[in-house]
Amino acid sequence: MFANFIGSAAPLQLGLFLLVLLALAWPLGAYIARVMQGDNVGPLRLFAPLERGFYRLAGVKPDEDMGWRGYAVALLLFNVLGALALYLLQRLQGWLPFNPQGMGAVAPDSAFNTAISFVTNTNWQGYGGESTMGYLVQMLGLTVQNFLSAATGAAVVLALVRGFVRHGSAKIGNFWVDVTRFTLYVLLPLSFVFALAFSQQGMIQNLSAYKNAQTVETTHYQQAKTDAQGNAVLGADGKPVMANASTQQQTLPMGPVASQEAIKLLGTNGGGFFNANSAHPFENPTPLSNFLQSLAIFLIPAALCFVFGRMVGDQRQGWAIIAAMTVMFVCAVVTATGAEQAGVPQLSAMGVDQQASHLQSGGNMEGKETRFGVIDTSLFIAVTTSASCGAVNAMHDSLTPIGGLVPTFLMQLGEVVFGGVGSGLYGMLIFAILAVFISGLMVGRTPEYLGKKIEIHEMKMTAITILVTPVLVLTLTAIAVLAASGKAGVLNPGAHGFSEVLYAFTSAANNNGSAFAGLSANTPFYNVATAVAMFFGRFFMIVPILAIAGSLAAKKRLAVTGGTLPTHGPLFVVLLIGTVLLVGALNYVPALALGPVVEQLQMISGR
Repeated sequence: MFANFIGSAAPLQLGLFLLVLLALAWPLGAYIARVMQGDNVGPLRLFAPLERGFYRLAGVKPDEDMGWRGYAVALLLFNVLGALALYLLQRLQGWLPFNPQGMGAVAPDSAFNTAISFVTNTNWQGYGGESTMGYLVQMLGLTVQNFLSAATGAAVVLALVRGFVRHGSAKIGNFWVDVTRFTLYVLLPLSFVFALAFSQQGMIQNLSAYKNAQTVETTHYQQAKTDAQGNAVLGADGKPVMANASTQQQTLPMGPVASQEAIKLLGTNGGGFFNANSAHPFENPTPLSNFLQSLAIFLIPAALCFVFGRMVGDQRQGWAIIAAMTVMFVCAVVTATGAEQAGVPQLSAMGVDQQASHLQSGGNMEGKETRFGVIDTSLFIAVTTSASCGAVNAMHDSLTPIGGLVPTFLMQLGEVVFGGVGSGLYGMLIFAILAVFISGLMVGRTPEYLGKKIEIHEMKMTAITILVTPVLVLTLTAIAVLAASGKAGVLNPGAHGFSEVLYAFTSAANNNGSAFAGLSANTPFYNVATAVAMFFGRFFMIVPILAIAGSLAAKKRLAVTGGTLPTHGPLFVVLLIGTVLLVGALNYVPALALGPVVEQLQMISGR
């Protein structure tokens, strides 16, 4: 696999991607740090009156900080009300304006699943966007939650960082201020810039009704015969009588795509305007737009690492975190690209040419867009599942077994390899706390991180945070493969079908939202089960993290001594990576062995 990666243009593309990412993330991190510490930066002072207006309207006192319990209550109330509003929008869709195609009300179980999905920053979609959602629901419901769910994640990590920064304090910030400032000063300006860039590349942005286009070829199909009143004509068996028909028209969906696409990616949300998501030419038209989409997904998570370094007063701490993330990300890209570029042995045995050349991408091209090829697709796959972003530009169900193992395992690590907006960094900081605790046990010292002693309360909360998603994933996967309603949705038998179910609950509980596909998930069973995974996977992590933030903020800062473990050097980076991989391996290796590992062995053996 390594030879397949090195022998292609993939190293050059990966190097360029990381170079551009770091060049943009560094100044963005400095800007975000200033904004979230209360500065009005540059021309964005124009938003200050709007910000103050929001506070007056909501009755918020921006100068009053909250304890961790008050912060958690505000966060939960805000998100529960958001989920209720989104559910009602979907159920009332048939009576709402900006619905040129006359989309009806979304089914109750699907509306419930979607409301939980977008509020938790998961954006798992069991429906086809262009055939289910009208424009108002897309804009006022889904797009708004793309902003607010991302801002919620950012607020949590800022609260946790304040826990390290403050000492002898019972306060960790004001949730309403954090969400408002991050939305107004970070997400909105960046979304505007990226929406313009996407529109320039050919992404559509309109409120038009769907268009009928003349096709080059005539499409032949069968449709039910109807009588003069338009009712279906039934045969003797009681079934509709079918007749041959043909058409030379194709319906092209329209809509405000670029505006939703920008925040979908910048907020690491991932929900597509179209069912094909970023594989759709209206949603991802060119290789350049594909590169920009990958960049947008990682931009804010990478910048938040530098925000962390600035706020704790030691930029080396931020560099250590981003170094650990980058090493794991590069390994994932190399593995996924190598596996997909190698192709499928069974096709080679049939005489199919899978070698890369000037005329073809080569490798396993099943389920991939020819305008992207294996290299662009593999990078996007690693990016979208390293971050908690469900955007996809290929069919993950068509990946080779090892190619499918990579995105699955990246999510199972807890979405800490860059991760989502806020959620990636706070997840990695929890692993950092665990790493210093383990190192403290090894040398017989009380562990400390950034001058704060790590004690039994922090470790209890850390254990809950790390274990909640594996418990959800493995329990719900077991129920799904045993229950008749769960097995009914599996379209592929054997190891691959198990991988589809495991991927679905891994994606839901870790708030990623991408789908392996091949699974009929828009059923009452999967809509409810994945909603449970998404809700508890999000908020059963956030509440313990806020408890840790409150506990750390109350502690006094310890002086650095000769026995203090440096947490900014290569040794700590290795220790942190080892902790992340070890915990991920211990939790999921048995399940992975039943899915992609078995399937890889079957592929090698020719079965």
